[in-house]
Amino acid sequence: MRIILLGPPGSGKGTQAQLMVQRYGIVQLSTGEMLRAAVAAGTPVGLKAKEIMASGGLVPDEVVVGIISDRIDQPDAGNGFILDGFPRTVPQAEALDELLKQKHLKLDAVIELRVNESALLSRVETRVAQMRERGEEVRIDDTPEVLTKRLASYRSQTEPLIHYYSERRKLSTIDGMMAIDEVTAAIHRQLVALGATEPKARAKSAARAAPAKKGSKPGTSKAKQAKKAAKTAKKPAKSAKKATKKPVKGTKKAAKKTASKAVRKAAKKAAKKAFRKGAKKAAKKVTKKRAKR
Repeated sequence: MRIILLGPPGSGKGTQAQLMVQRYGIVQLSTGEMLRAAVAAGTPVGLKAKEIMASGGLVPDEVVVGIISDRIDQPDAGNGFILDGFPRTVPQAEALDELLKQKHLKLDAVIELRVNESALLSRVETRVAQMRERGEEVRIDDTPEVLTKRLASYRSQTEPLIHYYSERRKLSTIDGMMAIDEVTAAIHRQLVALGATEPKARAKSAARAAPAKKGSKPGTSKAKQAKKAAKTAKKPAKSAKKATKKPVKGTKKAAKKTASKAVRKAAKKAAKKAFRKGAKKAAKKVTKKRAKR
């Protein structure tokens, strides 16, 4: 999935982008981070951007688009990406369309988080007042005054993108004033409708689509094969159990027979011994009588 997140400062774009990264296994592309990374890496486009920034100038659109081009060619962007902070203007959106066309890629969705500006300002005012009460330092860019300027800038530069993407049937608008989890659920429903899948679901689909191994019938799942194998294995087990029962009866009978035989043999042996002993005694008596005579 290739997605653009639109929304004024404080609409929760950063939070939702991070949740989408975790859920769909795609990368978040922030123009600021990409610029710093390109400069640090010393790429041709990065060196050009470094030169412009060093002289205090604004990095032109063609340089930013060149950095985005290099970034989406990297392997981790293969499953898709979320663009946060770009495009900011209609000319940037047109340049992005051209870039994706050259790479034979398409933009899947543009999600606008729509918020109530008065409510946003009220939130910031409350937060700043609470921070000051606690004695905490308030960031220079996190004040109602700065937010008012940023909102005005968003309206003049970025709001025309809503019309631009709406005309191209790419725009989905979500109420950004809902609770975070409700916004997340609304985005998920929208992306699922467009064909988005989570990594786990993709893995399951791939497993189902995998060709069956040799010897297995086409269309037979592993679970069915295992069930069949278990059923087949039960047959010999039953036979073995049956066969074991029969010898038990025979063994009992054989044991009884052997015991009777042993008793008879012992009795015979005892009788023989007694007979020999008696015969010997009688012979001794006869010998004594003869001697007296």
